[in-house]
Amino acid sequence: MDLKICSLLPSGTEILYALGLGDRIIGVTDLCDYPPEVKDKPVVCRSRIDVATMSSAAVEEMMRRILAAGESPYELDGEWLAHHTPDVVLTQDLCYFCEVDAVTVGRTVQQMPLPPEVVVLRPRTLREIFDSISQVGAACGAPANAAALVAALESRVQAVEDAVAGAVRPPRVFSLEGINPLVVGGHWIPDLLQRAGGGQDLFPPGSPATRLTWAEVAAYAPEKLFIDLCSSDLARQRAEIPWLAAQAGWADLPAVQSGEVYLIDHVYFSVPGPRVVTGLEILAQLTCPEAVSGLIPADTVLKLDANQAAGCPPDAIGRCFLPWPPP
Repeated sequence: MDLKICSLLPSGTEILYALGLGDRIIGVTDLCDYPPEVKDKPVVCRSRIDVATMSSAAVEEMMRRILAAGESPYELDGEWLAHHTPDVVLTQDLCYFCEVDAVTVGRTVQQMPLPPEVVVLRPRTLREIFDSISQVGAACGAPANAAALVAALESRVQAVEDAVAGAVRPPRVFSLEGINPLVVGGHWIPDLLQRAGGGQDLFPPGSPATRLTWAEVAAYAPEKLFIDLCSSDLARQRAEIPWLAAQAGWADLPAVQSGEVYLIDHVYFSVPGPRVVTGLEILAQLTCPEAVSGLIPADTVLKLDANQAAGCPPDAIGRCFLPWPPP
């Protein structure tokens, strides 16, 4: 009998499809949106917060209210799980905000007559993302496919590292995955920044996403500023950037003065699956364009036009970001 798998996190779903196991998936969450065919799968877990229609500040306030009430930000359909009896359930314990957590899942499946195997993914570095691919392959009967996928991804990583190895001086880089409140990109993001040829010594690989003040960003004076807000496409990031541009000293940042500020689609960074390697390639091309080219997917990156931004009021700064590379 074919294995029945329920994936309660987007990265797990992406990994399963990459391993050729998409037909074994019987349930997903409303946040699972890649590959496109996942839209046909039953949704068994839903977020109570619609980040697509709310500002970062509004999301923050609603999350605080939910947690203060001792509730979960996610609604998991325990009756559906009990009725459809999956053999394997994929979940995580990395971030209670991004997906339903392992504690909630464990509490739910313990009530089932035949509890499934719960596979908890907890990658914090690029290497651990590859390990989680192997973990899913082993749990779901596809270890050879997982080994082949990891080898292919490792080859692409090595190609990037070889290309940027000759950089004369790594530019000082910084990555933000949250605005209002400010959150620095954590876990595997510092790993990607360093492997892509950037200089970033404030947060070592594996560091958790950390809230910080604007004064800390300004003091660091990044030469390249990458903004890849978690759960945010380019349109939402354009809507959020005025808050950043209104901060004292924004125009004085070296990255702003040179136009080296980039908005990047979050899907290549906030989901720890195979597409993270595409995120590495994107960062490498933006960090070391003299060494890396042709690796940025279309409609993925917007770059600040320094000339347009000069004297532009903060509330209009979003219009100063243009597609990159130019069409």
